[in-house]
Amino acid sequence: MTEDIDWDPVRELASRVEAGEALVLTPEVRDLLLRTAQQVSIPESDAQAAIQDVATATALLREARGRIREGSTRLNITEMKARDLVRAGDKAGARQLLGDLLAVESVPLYREQIELALEDLD
Repeated sequence: MTEDIDWDPVRELASRVEAGEALVLTPEVRDLLLRTAQQVSIPESDAQAAIQDVATATALLREARGRIREGSTRLNITEMKARDLVRAGDKAGARQLLGDLLAVESVPLYREQIELALEDLD
């Protein structure tokens, strides 16, 4: 991706909200939510609508954090399994695992990392 991604602020905000802190829709929080939504493939129109209300903005925050967390977990597990397959001499199996993940992943950063892992198999 061409932009630097730093998801720590959204993770921290989500943790505070999950701990019971109320989400306050400041301009900075709205910008963070919009930027993160774009980075995790949530349509801009959906994100724009969500940041108009605390309840929907909170749902947007949770969805974005979920996509970050779940995508990262899927990627890490698949990469470990693919490495094990390569070590066992099964590049085709590793390629299949990565290809299957690429078919379902929507987060551009993770898609890019999967594509790089596939290139490394060549």
